[in-house]
Amino acid sequence: MIVNFSITNFGSIKDKQTLSFEAESSDHLEDSYVVNVSGIRLLKMALIYGANASGKSTVLKALEFIRDLVLNPVEKKTDTLDYEPFLFDPDTPHMNSVISLEFIHDEVKYFYEVEFNKMAIMNESLHFFHPNRALVFVRNTDLKQQFSQISFGSKIKLAKNIEKTLSANTLWNNTVLGGFLKTNVDIKELSDVIDWFNNILKPPVFTRTQLESYVSSKVHDGHLLKNEIVKILKQADFHISDILINEEEMDIPDGFIDLMVNRFRVPIAEARQIEEIGKVKTIKIELEHTVNNHKYSLPLEMESDGTKRFFGFAGLLALLINESHVIPIDELETSLHPDLYQHFLLSFLSNSNNSQLIATTHNREILDDKDIIRNDAIWFTNKDENCSTEIYSLSDFDSSVVRNTTNILNAYKAGKLKAAPKIRDLYIN
Repeated sequence: MIVNFSITNFGSIKDKQTLSFEAESSDHLEDSYVVNVSGIRLLKMALIYGANASGKSTVLKALEFIRDLVLNPVEKKTDTLDYEPFLFDPDTPHMNSVISLEFIHDEVKYFYEVEFNKMAIMNESLHFFHPNRALVFVRNTDLKQQFSQISFGSKIKLAKNIEKTLSANTLWNNTVLGGFLKTNVDIKELSDVIDWFNNILKPPVFTRTQLESYVSSKVHDGHLLKNEIVKILKQADFHISDILINEEEMDIPDGFIDLMVNRFRVPIAEARQIEEIGKVKTIKIELEHTVNNHKYSLPLEMESDGTKRFFGFAGLLALLINESHVIPIDELETSLHPDLYQHFLLSFLSNSNNSQLIATTHNREILDDKDIIRNDAIWFTNKDENCSTEIYSLSDFDSSVVRNTTNILNAYKAGKLKAAPKIRDLYIN
């Protein structure tokens, strides 16, 4: 689970901003929101509010960027890193960017930080706490030589030939973790961290994400039980009684491999294996509806956008409940009725144990209900006078702005919490 996530000079974020999952001392909704992991009280959810173009999605894109940086390292020294620093300043485009993550995996806390620009990873470090802080490795890059120097901490015992091999496989624009993926050696601490990035931290779900295809494949391969998905859909009043799965084989269409790698982030090695086979298996999903004791089935693509969206969310909910995952979702409310939106959040909070949800949203209705929100789980993004994003929590406001009796929705509408669009005159001359 994530403890803290910090971003500097990335997209709309100029100065260091931190999103924290460390729970405040309040015991409000403790059982639903708070998990005690290795002695740290962590929140299971963070909802991010803000005006359009205020930087909400930037937070999720930064998570996606560092995940890709670790798991999908570039293959050539001439490749550049695909991101933009803060551009509304004469200096920041020429300055390094920094992303850091503090997280807990298998009861061990890690702190990972990477400093980079478009050409190279300039500095990188990994520490673990077991129980005291100890260095796993630190890395520095010489731009002139295009070479990285890696040093391991005293608690990491490695043969010199392993260190040399890892250094050789870590290009100046690769992370050490990415270089480790290319190296046939076993270093437990690096393996555990890569396992967290690969299996715990999931790619963000954006509005364009074909979530129903992902869930369909998980149901097909048995990773998700379709009975669980059906149960979640029934509880959301969709009158769906079964999920029907058919498998077909087809030739690989033009551009499919590029689409897998560039859009769906499929590892290059896996995509090449599919390309060599020359065919791909497709899964056709139909949803069975029982109406007046008669069964009718519809192809998933014929269902409404809301049904398809919640079918995908039902799969996410099953993953979040049954396993430990961190799933970022952009514009959570898209195609969902407000009651379904609330049902999804409350189902997650009531049933999950070691998962986290990070979601951007414009749905303000739940801010009016103190019975379902904690102040430290509500976050805002706001553009300052320099057009850079600042990130802050509802719990950051003192009692002069937010009291126990304050109606949060009305305070947000009134602009007391900022992070809302400043609408001007309706008339256009």
